[in-house]
Amino acid sequence: MNAREEVELRERLPRVGDTVRSKKYGTLWRVMEKREMWEHTADDPRTGNTRLVPAIYLRYWKIREDKVPGIGRMLGYSYTALDNTFEANWEIVE
Repeated sequence: MNAREEVELRERLPRVGDTVRSKKYGTLWRVMEKREMWEHTADDPRTGNTRLVPAIYLRYWKIREDKVPGIGRMLGYSYTALDNTFEANWEIVE
């Protein structure tokens, strides 16, 4: 299993086109972009120094009936296998 697959499996991330709901606000967002990236972290278990870890970046578009997809509010977050921020903040809408 490569690093990207590990992040996606651990975080249970949505696919492009999926709809997610903010657990804090209850608003609906559509996943418009998904890409691999590297993120700096300062918790190398051996040295405590900065290291690069694989991450998945998702860009979300806020779903509004009066706007066409891609126009309006957008936001993006990156997720690594070291955190649970997707699960803590979002739920995938079936």
